[in-house]
Amino acid sequence: MAAKRAFPRPVSAYLLGGIRLFNGATGLLAPALLIRRLDPDREPHSPAAVYAFRLFGIRTVLLGLDLLTHHGERLREDLREGVLIHASDTATAAMLGLSGRLPPRTAVLTTAVSAANTVLATAGTSRANARRGRRT
Repeated sequence: MAAKRAFPRPVSAYLLGGIRLFNGATGLLAPALLIRRLDPDREPHSPAAVYAFRLFGIRTVLLGLDLLTHHGERLREDLREGVLIHASDTATAAMLGLSGRLPPRTAVLTTAVSAANTVLATAGTSRANARRGRRT
């Protein structure tokens, strides 16, 4: 009996994993770069903002590593969870922009990046579900 091949990692998982690693590392190691984009007029930077970027930076690095190292059902779960994570990020960025709490250009950029991440997670999930359907 031939061994079953593991679900191959979709390209969208590699892309999303890379984006997560880059954004997470930036938040963790250089939060001031991100804070300046969101709140350019505030000097010195809020300690709460530095804390939040570092907190979410490490989370985002770990989520990126998950997408690049997990296999099979665990990878499918990571991709499904990614849809919820990134859809929530997209909604938050859009609401901050619509409420005027972010400058318009920054709001559009952060919403677009988060929406692209949502699309990548959705694409990976769809591919995982299609692949799973062929096996059963």
